[in-house]
Amino acid sequence: MSITRPHRRTAGPLAAAALAGLLLAGCAGQNAVKPPAPEGQALQGGAPGAAGAAPTGKLPAGGDSASPADGSQGGTGTGAGAGRAEPALARSEPQKITIPSLGLSSSLETLRQNPDGTMQTPKDPALAGWYEPGPTPGSQGPAVIAGHVTWNGASAVFEKLKTMKAGDTIKVNRRDGKTVMFTVDRVAEYPKAEFPTLEVYKNLDHAGLRLVTCGGNFDPKKHYYDSNVVVFARMTGAA
Repeated sequence: MSITRPHRRTAGPLAAAALAGLLLAGCAGQNAVKPPAPEGQALQGGAPGAAGAAPTGKLPAGGDSASPADGSQGGTGTGAGAGRAEPALARSEPQKITIPSLGLSSSLETLRQNPDGTMQTPKDPALAGWYEPGPTPGSQGPAVIAGHVTWNGASAVFEKLKTMKAGDTIKVNRRDGKTVMFTVDRVAEYPKAEFPTLEVYKNLDHAGLRLVTCGGNFDPKKHYYDSNVVVFARMTGAA
């Protein structure tokens, strides 16, 4: 199956996200492999950058081992976290993410795509990054925000992401002055070899958000985490 060269915002969210699906597949130092585009889909994106054009980026070698996420944290989207989705908004770039339950507040880097087709990852381990060729938080589709879990042995911005639970709130401030609220549906951990790209990045009829970082066991020799932690959320308000 051939790989279509990405073109900026010419396809639906799935096309963009299918490539971001493994955006952290190589985090902590493993070389990334550029995934194929879904059949019949043109890749979204194409500007220098990260999220949307067939990228799977890699995180720089980082830190100590992270404990595996507790499987009990994964919800089904039918309990406390299953807030009713609000109508999607027009596209507007995100500038800041706040997660009250983690005591986390971070401005957002813009992640684009590397020349080799892999997705960029945040340069500053203290900051999260938004995948630019994909949807913006609050617009229809699965917006993606990624961050490191550790960096050279020290904690990074998404170190505690695995502790989030269904019902937790995420706030994203946008360039248009709106603050979009998301409610977590579930938190899940996947072995990198079994990352569910379609489940995470499929087209949506509402504004969704996915927070992604590394998780599972850490191999200090390879500087490699064997899993990804994904937070699934949907927009439930805007101010």
